[in-house]
Amino acid sequence: MANVKTPVVTYTGINQQIEHPDLDATLLECSINNQIPHMHECGGNGLCTTCRIRVLDGLHNLSPRTLKEQEVASIRKWDPSIRLACQCYPKGDVSIQRLVWTSAEVNKLQLETVPEGSAEERAIAILFCDIRGFTKMASENSSFDIAHILNRFYTVLGDPILINNGVIYQYAGDEIIGLFGVSGGLRNKNCQDAVRAALGMQYAIERLNRIELVDFNVTIKLGIGINFGKAYIGHLGHPKHKQFAVVGDPVNTASRIQSFNKTAQTNILISESIYKGLPEGTLETGQTFSPQMDGHEHQTKLYELKGFKEMDIQLELQRSLDYILRNEEAFASKFYNRVFEKAPEARALFKNNMASQGRLLTHMLGGIVYSMSRPEHLTLGLKMLGESHARYGVNKTHYPVVLSSLLETIEEELGDYSSGQLLKAWEQALTIITTEMKKYA
Repeated sequence: MANVKTPVVTYTGINQQIEHPDLDATLLECSINNQIPHMHECGGNGLCTTCRIRVLDGLHNLSPRTLKEQEVASIRKWDPSIRLACQCYPKGDVSIQRLVWTSAEVNKLQLETVPEGSAEERAIAILFCDIRGFTKMASENSSFDIAHILNRFYTVLGDPILINNGVIYQYAGDEIIGLFGVSGGLRNKNCQDAVRAALGMQYAIERLNRIELVDFNVTIKLGIGINFGKAYIGHLGHPKHKQFAVVGDPVNTASRIQSFNKTAQTNILISESIYKGLPEGTLETGQTFSPQMDGHEHQTKLYELKGFKEMDIQLELQRSLDYILRNEEAFASKFYNRVFEKAPEARALFKNNMASQGRLLTHMLGGIVYSMSRPEHLTLGLKMLGESHARYGVNKTHYPVVLSSLLETIEEELGDYSSGQLLKAWEQALTIITTEMKKYA
């Protein structure tokens, strides 16, 4: 009997080739088994599209699209070269490109469900954020410095939108617009995501003022307005140049709410539709206002947002994640040193390159925090992580070591930024995560 050639999977971008002897394993499992970071929010169940790949060569060497894949491909208008890695099996050599590299890119995928050439009414939360003090800074600094600072603004203020399942709609000068619920979802979740994003922006700008803007002799403040309502969403415009657009009174009202911060001398204002969209007692509010907005014949009740009344675990994790992972290699090294010190036998489980293992660890940790805004995928993702760790040889006794080592490393990395509440949030979240993964050990 002739020898059957083992398929080889080539990952472009990282220029890595992997033999794939297990023909019953998917392309996604090939990535995971070889410590290659590969997004898979739903745990490889074909419920999300984050594991999507483009096949550059060898498309005929993959199994045909499953019914799940056919449905997704039809809705999102994929060409034949785009596949879900969790749904296809190599039977020969293939060359692939992972299309979703980071958790921050996941939210953009919502736009694939937006209709082309027409508008569809959807209930969404709209956040307008204006940077106060930017004009003074722009007049006193070089264009090169301003371009650099503006990019930093867009990054640190855009991240809270993305990490809370929002879509960045526009950058307009010194203004950022975020949308929540573009692909659907419950009102209370969309409102809570928008509120959490606003509070995350406030934390981000405080850190930026304290660390990066001290040499510019200016303190930047934000004016944020949030509203909820039905708006028309679609790809509109010239037949050869359609753009994603959102139109309707709720959008205009959100902009006016943001502007009213100047009159009220507040930082964050929310409409009554946002306030009532969350369970009673969820939010800590300050002053209330009832202005008559331009274009309205009625008064609009507004609430000054101060925060959540109870600790919001997701907000605490989000506002500290980039601080913890500012040096991913160092974080991973400190974590594994602690694990090996507490459980020396665990070192034998890591036969491959520890640098690759470290990148996989920080990729996984960041991915889990992002996935918390999509809880329907989180449990499935943790199931797959637990099962893959079990295949490596991780057992139930290792999880307390992992938990304590992660918490100690996080506390060390936070340093002066640490607080009892922040550490409590990480402990609660990581306990839930490791307990769920341990079920499959």
